[in-house]
Amino acid sequence: MKENWRLREWIARILIGSVLGMNLAAAIDFIARPELYPASYELSGEVGRAVIIGYGILFLMWQVPYFFALFQPRRHWVSLFQAILMQGVGLVGEILLLRNIPSQHAVLRGSIARFIFFDRGGLVFLILAFIAAGNKINFRHMEEL
Repeated sequence: MKENWRLREWIARILIGSVLGMNLAAAIDFIARPELYPASYELSGEVGRAVIIGYGILFLMWQVPYFFALFQPRRHWVSLFQAILMQGVGLVGEILLLRNIPSQHAVLRGSIARFIFFDRGGLVFLILAFIAAGNKINFRHMEEL
C-alpha cells in the first residue's frame, strides 16, 4: 500500500513539475529576452521591454506555491490548492480579457489565446496532481487555507 502512495505522489510531482517548468521557462525567457515579445502585446520601445520583464517577474512570483506542492504534494496540499486557484483565476481572467479585445487586434488576441491554452492545460494537470496525491478538501477544516 505504501508503494501505491509513493507512485501516486510521483505522478503528482510529474504533473506539478510540468506546469512549473513551463511557467518558469516563460518567466525566464520574458526576463532574459524581453525584446522578443513586445510586438505580441502591441507594445514597443523601452516601455514594452519593461512591461515584458515585469510579466516575467510576476510569473516567477506566482510560482512560489508550486515549489512547495512539488516538494511534497500531499503534505503541502494547501500550496497545491492555492496553485489550482491561481491557475483558475488566471484562466478565467484571460478568457474575459480575450472577449474584450476587438477582433482587429489579431496578434494580441493570439498571444492571449496562447496563455489560455497553456493555463487550461496547467489547470487540468494541477487538478489531476491534487487527485493523484490523494488530497481531499475537508470544508470543516478550511482554516488551514
